[in-house]
Amino acid sequence: MRSIKKWIWQHNDYPNFNYIQSTLDTLLLEVSRNRGRLEGLIYGLNDKNINSLIIDSTIDEILKSSEIEGEILSRDSVRSSVRKRLDKSFDYLNDSSTRHTDGLVTLLLDSQENSSLLTKERLHGWHSILFPTGYSDGHKIDVATYRSDEMSVISTKGYRETIHYIAPPHEQLEEEMSRFLDYVNYSKENPYIKSAIAHIWFVSIHPYDDGNGRIARTIVNYILSKELGLDYRYYSLSTAIREERRGYYDTLERSQNLFYNREFDFTKWIVWHTNIINRAIENSTEQIQIIAQKTKFWDRAREFPLNQRQLKVLNKLLDKGSQNFEGGLSTKKYAKMASTSTATAKRDISTLVNYGLIKQVEGSAGRNVRYRLV
Repeated sequence: MRSIKKWIWQHNDYPNFNYIQSTLDTLLLEVSRNRGRLEGLIYGLNDKNINSLIIDSTIDEILKSSEIEGEILSRDSVRSSVRKRLDKSFDYLNDSSTRHTDGLVTLLLDSQENSSLLTKERLHGWHSILFPTGYSDGHKIDVATYRSDEMSVISTKGYRETIHYIAPPHEQLEEEMSRFLDYVNYSKENPYIKSAIAHIWFVSIHPYDDGNGRIARTIVNYILSKELGLDYRYYSLSTAIREERRGYYDTLERSQNLFYNREFDFTKWIVWHTNIINRAIENSTEQIQIIAQKTKFWDRAREFPLNQRQLKVLNKLLDKGSQNFEGGLSTKKYAKMASTSTATAKRDISTLVNYGLIKQVEGSAGRNVRYRLV
């Protein structure tokens, strides 16, 4: 009896990940333009702001990549680990990092800054960083070596089990990974397409007992950083994926299962993946615009004698970006943010208006008067 082929690695065309180029052209042009816009905005920042942006995106990437897999890390620990590596002013007396978070920073920075060939030994090193104790969720796993057993992705609901994916047999892993590494190291495909294919290919091989998703996203970091330049450090792919976690798993599963992907066509996956990169770039662009707005604002505001209440409220407004608070800043909102009385809030606001730092929102008046930054 002929066995039914259900998974992509069983298809005759595997590992040729087919896609329709014409469907991707417009999207690839859009993401390239957005990347160019991001580079232009970065060029206008000072060194301090650039370093701050890199630190924030590195923290987010580590936190969110772990969150996708259900692991919640301490933000304070990750922040300390990142700043130890990237911030010369780091205060070692208030270091809250751990060996684990230090390792995660080492892993990410290696993928972004080390453009040497991706090898089996390097992947094993990354894997050992993810699981320094040799355990995952209390279970002993093989670390820094390919899995020695079969692997299935299964979910349970009550007494019902659902098999989402079955990976290639472990006897095939050396050959599978050799072909995969050749592709990562030598393929000349468009970097966005290449990173999408590498992502789904690696998680489909599923070479490790655990940590495959996190290493797959690290490989995406590696490809984009190596082939597009270090500006990739300014945005976080995992943050964008975390916002679309359900779409991530649904699109991945439908692409890996031949019942859904009868045509063996990975265009939809590449579109989804590239849209996620585009969203990550757009998120970073918005953040840079906020930084630029704050810098420009404080260049004007530093000549005025502002009190601590005014500084606090202005910073909160700036953190919201160009739109500030929905509906604008009211006396009531000011009083609440500054922890002060309504009378004091009115005086502070009047002073800020006179300084030309805020102005009344057009159309607002009386008890409903609102203000926004100038």
